Amino acid sequence: MAPVAALRSVVIDCPDPSALARFYAGIGGGTPEEEDPDWVVLRLPGGPRLAFQPAPGYTAPEWPRADRNSQQFHLDFDAGSTWEEVEAAQEKVLALGARLLHAEDKEDFRVYADPAGHPFCLCRIGHG
Repeated sequence: MAPVAALRSVVIDCPDPSALARFYAGIGGGTPEEEDPDWVVLRLPGGPRLAFQPAPGYTAPEWPRADRNSQQFHLDFDAGSTWEEVEAAQEKVLALGARLLHAEDKEDFRVYADPAGHPFCLCRIGHG
């Protein structure tokens, strides 16, 4: 099927666009670019362009609820193929300000909240 349009950005509402862009730059790399005070862009190396905009009255998602303040989407990050790599990545995201929401030994992902409360995952992905 031929595309209608090309994806330009994933836009994330938040209370502080600059701070949240710096948080995700700490995870995925890149340098936030403030195009104006209400629009900050982060081009992830080898990945998508994330944009951050302020949302007056912003209320964080209540993961895993879907009936109130539900997440609209979440970001998955490949943290490596071993649990040691995932745990090293976890230490770094927690130091950046993330909060652990869910971790089960039988699952190949862990769920965190970014500083604005959006869920995201660190995934253990087989690279072999």
